Amino acid sequence: MKPTNLLPIPLSIVASFGIVSIASLSAADKPNVVLLLSDDQAWNDYSFMGHPHVKTPHIDRLATQSIVFPRGYVPTALCRASLMTLATGHYAHRHGVTGNDPSYKYAEKDSPLHNSRRAQVISFIDEFDTLPELLGEQGYLSHQSGKWWEGNYRRGGFTHGMTRGFPQPRGRHGDDGLKIGREGLQELYDFIDMSVDQDKPFYMWYAAFLPHTPHNPPDRLLNKYKGKHPLTIAKYYAMIEWWDETCGDLVGYLDKKGIRENTLIVYVGDNGWIQHPERNGYDQRSKQTPYEGGVRQPTMYSWPGTLKPAMRDELVSSIDIFPTTLAAAGARNPSIDVPGLNLLDHLKTGTVIPRKAIFGEGFAHDMADIENPEATLLYRWCIEGDWKLILTYDGEVNRYHSTHPRDEKRPQLFNLIEDPHEKVNLAGKHPEIVARLVKKIGDWWPVTERKVITVYK
Repeated sequence: MKPTNLLPIPLSIVASFGIVSIASLSAADKPNVVLLLSDDQAWNDYSFMGHPHVKTPHIDRLATQSIVFPRGYVPTALCRASLMTLATGHYAHRHGVTGNDPSYKYAEKDSPLHNSRRAQVISFIDEFDTLPELLGEQGYLSHQSGKWWEGNYRRGGFTHGMTRGFPQPRGRHGDDGLKIGREGLQELYDFIDMSVDQDKPFYMWYAAFLPHTPHNPPDRLLNKYKGKHPLTIAKYYAMIEWWDETCGDLVGYLDKKGIRENTLIVYVGDNGWIQHPERNGYDQRSKQTPYEGGVRQPTMYSWPGTLKPAMRDELVSSIDIFPTTLAAAGARNPSIDVPGLNLLDHLKTGTVIPRKAIFGEGFAHDMADIENPEATLLYRWCIEGDWKLILTYDGEVNRYHSTHPRDEKRPQLFNLIEDPHEKVNLAGKHPEIVARLVKKIGDWWPVTERKVITVYK
């Protein structure tokens, strides 16, 4: 287990132990890495993905400069669990942060999980080599902004950042970090300037609180959609365009500083969202669910001069971003093996990614037992080619019962190419496919039989 000291290790000390020599390292030796992380946005809510109303010109332009995977996914459709996967390279059942908060139902119990209603003081992040830490060994500076649940930014290994963290006010999931984008990007510009001045490569975590609620876009954007759509929808569309503008501003600043050619930009969302037409919240089959509206997220890798732009139909997962970024930076692999694929060679050469299936899982919003992820396990799923299988479990749900009705307790099998919105359950017609994917899921992460709702025959 790693020490929990929040102070970063000076790079000179790292070098003195022979871990990495940085005396002559310059920014030209390593690519900068910028993570653009959308917050609560549907997979098809981009104009480059064919949306008839949403305008995303800056992200569309980035797509033309990227290798785009329209069939990208996140393993867990809940923000904190999804972000921890990006930071550690592990699935939620492994990194332990399966939900956003501890269950208030157990607030009176004498346990570390329930002594505080602020879940970020309970985290296994200290047990893992994080991406900023591993990049730091290569001389990288790193900056956190936006969503961050695990306390102070230093706890994730960032050298710089905005989130102060619990127990300071509003420290649940970002505090000062949540200002980014909504109140400009000056902190990011200042960090880029500093890195360039010091001739250091950098890693940037830009996880703006956009288009996340509150949906309070500027009038200049809202007026584009107002009157043409229900107000809740118009606000959501305008928030997406606000997010798009900030992405354009940030990429434009990289161009202005003359470092875009040596910057790998990775674009993904934390989880999906389908805006409810009548209230300021998400509709069913989106956030917190295993359906396409919850877990599908188009994923982009853009590195001018190194990666040739293309639209590719392979399956990828956000679990791959961790090892792919390490490879691009020439960093070591973590001490605990990560399950994602290093895509770098396939991105460079255009060769087919040797993957037969991807996997995911869903848990209740509130964690009941951090030592036992099965306590709140609701779904496991697998996608193989055109087919997607969802299995349902009886994990405990405290809040958000309406999000997890679990009315369909049998296996759910969908052909995603013919039925991308998962309207027709084909499990009864294809028992052999169900059996094959059930075995794949079990081989990926076996769980105890008592937690399975469905009995397979």
